Amino acid sequence: MYPRLVVHTSQIIENSKLMVQIAKENHIDYVMGIVKVLAGHLDIANELAKTGWTHIGDSRIQNLKKLQSIPLPKVLVRLPMLSEIEDVINYADISLNSEIETIRQLNNIARKKQRIHQIILMFDLGDLREGLFFQSHYLEIVKEVLTFTNIHLIGIGTNLTCYGGLIPNQEILQRLVTIKETIETTLAYPLEIISGGNSSTVTLFGQHVIPSSINSLRLGESIFFGKETSYSTYIKGFHHHNFVLEAQIIEAQTKPSYPLGPTSINSFGEKVTIEDKGLMRRAILAIGKQDVILEHLTPLDPDVHILGGSSDHMICDITNTTYQLGDVLSFRPNYPGLLYLMNSDYVHKVFKKK
Repeated sequence: MYPRLVVHTSQIIENSKLMVQIAKENHIDYVMGIVKVLAGHLDIANELAKTGWTHIGDSRIQNLKKLQSIPLPKVLVRLPMLSEIEDVINYADISLNSEIETIRQLNNIARKKQRIHQIILMFDLGDLREGLFFQSHYLEIVKEVLTFTNIHLIGIGTNLTCYGGLIPNQEILQRLVTIKETIETTLAYPLEIISGGNSSTVTLFGQHVIPSSINSLRLGESIFFGKETSYSTYIKGFHHHNFVLEAQIIEAQTKPSYPLGPTSINSFGEKVTIEDKGLMRRAILAIGKQDVILEHLTPLDPDVHILGGSSDHMICDITNTTYQLGDVLSFRPNYPGLLYLMNSDYVHKVFKKK
C-alpha cells in the first residue's frame, strides 16, 4: 500500500542505546526520550523505552494516552492548555510549565482526584520560546508553587534552538544553574532535575563544558536521526537514515516545463517561481502537501528532482530516468518531514526490525 513510510526500528533502537550511554558519560542521569514523531505508535515507543530512558515524553496529551502501558513516567513537554488540565492530570505524571495560573488549575484538579502531579518549571534563557524569563523576578512564583498541596516541583528546565536559534554553550547553560542555586539557597528547596534542553545540547558532549548541575536532557532528533540540532550535523557512530518515504507514480508524461499562459497564485495562495527548461518528463506521485511539506523530502535517486505539488500530488522531474507509471520513488524525510508523515492517516507505516 502506498504511499508508505518505512521505519527501520532496529537502527533507531541502536541509536537510543548509544545515546543513553554517551549521555551518562556526560553526567546526564535523566534521559527523557521524546517520541512526538511516533504519533503515539505504541510498539516502537515501548521498545525504545527499554533502552535506558528514565522518562518518556510527548507534546500531545492524545499521544500520552496511547502510551499509558509503558512503565516510565510520562512527560507532557508542551505547556498544558487550560482546556486540557483534567487530561494532563489523568495521563501525564509530569508536565512542563511556565504560567502560574495553569499550575494553580493543575493543583486544583489534582487535589480533586487525590493525586500528586509533578512539574518542571521552564525558564527562557534567551531563545524566546516558553519559560519564565531568566532575568525576571521568578522567586515569587516559585514560592507560590511550593505552597500547592498537590503539585510537586521536581525541577527546572529550558529549551534552546527551538525558536530563536539560541545555541547552547557553557555561559547560557550557567544561567539555568544560577537559577537552580538561587532557588535552592533562598528557599531551601532541593531540585532533583535540571533539564538543560534538547538534542541541540548534544553538540557539547565530550567538551567538558556542560555544567555539572545539568543532569537531564529531552532527546528526540538525536535518537531518531543521529543528529545534533545546534548545527544539524550527524553524530559519528549513529544510524542517520532510518526513514524512507515511498510514493507511487500515477502519471508519467512529457510536458512543457513552464505554464502556457498567464500565471497567478497556486492552490495554496503561493506565487511560485517556475524555470523554463523546455520539454520535461514529469511524474505525478500520489502524495501531497496534506501529508508532508515537500521541501522536507530528499529524493534517494539524484536524477529525480521535486518540482512542487498540491494538497494531494507531488510533481517530480524524471527526465533523466526510466521511471514509468506505477513505479515507486523513494525519499528521505528530515525531522519536520517525519513529523508530518507520521501524523498523516493517509501514509501507511511499515516498521522493519532488520
